[in-house]
Amino acid sequence: MKGSVKAHISLLLAASMWGLMSPVGKAAMEAGITGLTLANMRMIGAAVCFWTTSFFVKQEKVNPHDLLMLFFASLLGIVCNQGCFTFGLSLTSPVDASIMTTTMPIVTMILAALFLKEPVTPKKVIGIFLGSIGALTLILSNRGGDTEGGSVWGDALCMAAQISFACYLTIFKKLIAHYHVITLMKWMFTYAAICFIPFSYRDFSVMDWASFPVEVWLEVGYVILFGTYVAYILMLVGQKSLRPTVVSMYNYMQPVVGSCVAVLAGMATFGWVKIVAALLIFTGVYVVTQSKSRAQMLAETNSNVEGNE
Repeated sequence: MKGSVKAHISLLLAASMWGLMSPVGKAAMEAGITGLTLANMRMIGAAVCFWTTSFFVKQEKVNPHDLLMLFFASLLGIVCNQGCFTFGLSLTSPVDASIMTTTMPIVTMILAALFLKEPVTPKKVIGIFLGSIGALTLILSNRGGDTEGGSVWGDALCMAAQISFACYLTIFKKLIAHYHVITLMKWMFTYAAICFIPFSYRDFSVMDWASFPVEVWLEVGYVILFGTYVAYILMLVGQKSLRPTVVSMYNYMQPVVGSCVAVLAGMATFGWVKIVAALLIFTGVYVVTQSKSRAQMLAETNSNVEGNE
């Protein structure tokens, strides 16, 4: 029970940090940092942070086969996810990017049913439906009259990022549960940085780094330290003990954070629409957490069989 509470709190904090990623990252890109450069700065910066942290924790040996699997995990969970989302965000609006994130729980539920044989229960469907309606309501209530800035290619890349991360949550569930968080992240972000450097090297080389004000470096610092390093640690803590569909449901917390920031910054008002939307999201997350897993259903079936004998 304690582990489950810890996992939910970790995911809530991670979602909150990611909720600030779209406006903060967009601000940095509007100042002149390209999407490819920011994505690679996240990967390189996080790799350095995780390797530095690894020297202060117990060293863990990784099986050579698992090192190979972590490479593929990094492609789905970091390279494709962060690369597509950050580059897509540079082409589209933060609102459209946020809307694309609401698709992840649906994709994760489908993949979990295909790969992990997790049942698609009525509670899961209802929970995801409630959460998606709440998230979309919150996002659109903050949109106001601004309908510009969207891009089909940008939206498609943000969608690809969600599908990629959903695949990562589902396919590598067992591998993630086997190793310590720092061990996993130091290898995954190292692989990701190496893979992404060829795509961003040109942008890196022509960037006028000295022209950026302090505010931009603070935004980049937030993206690396909180939006990546701390958030990924918290996400993995939750992923170790919770089902992929439950983990993905916390994606709906991101627009809640975005709405709170907009209200505090005076860019939006806190009305009944936001209250209802937030309640729908929290209800949806709760309903999904109450749905039965495949293991629970098998245990109940076996118990009934034994009881009838």
